[in-house]
Amino acid sequence: MEDKELAESACQGDEDAFFTLITRHNRRLYGIAYSYLRNEADALDMLQEATYRAWSQCSKLRDPAALIPWIIRILMNCCMEELKRQKRRRSQIPVLVTEGVAEMVSDSKLDMQQALSRLKPKYRQALLLRYYDDMTVPEIAKVLGRSEGTIKTWLHQGLKQLRHKIHHGGEIQHG
Repeated sequence: MEDKELAESACQGDEDAFFTLITRHNRRLYGIAYSYLRNEADALDMLQEATYRAWSQCSKLRDPAALIPWIIRILMNCCMEELKRQKRRRSQIPVLVTEGVAEMVSDSKLDMQQALSRLKPKYRQALLLRYYDDMTVPEIAKVLGRSEGTIKTWLHQGLKQLRHKIHHGGEIQHG
């Protein structure tokens, strides 16, 4: 059965169709969650939360063909909420970093994550979907509910800001 048919059935209350559709896109959804949270357990939790939210509201979706982009958007919102929760928790509890953990993560990877975290959310979302999840501009536009031109602008501006943060005042200092 095609995704479109599965989505229509799922939106009419067919649990099996919904499960099949989620299973087909599970790897992609997990990849998106992981690109935000950088933690397997948190990514799986957010995938489960997004799936629950999508199932509970699926019948209200006007365009069943947009089910997967809609689920991706729910997942992104769940991830952003979790990042805010984690940030609040970190500010309340002092964090100790051991040398072993610090050595396991490369400096350039940490620098890139820090630079990405300092971007405006719209630019960060577009860049993560494009370069971490290999989505096309039309797919990103559908997920974020924006025009393709807007997404292209966000990608361009995001890359421009990222280059600036890394090369001018960022942490990456290669000779």
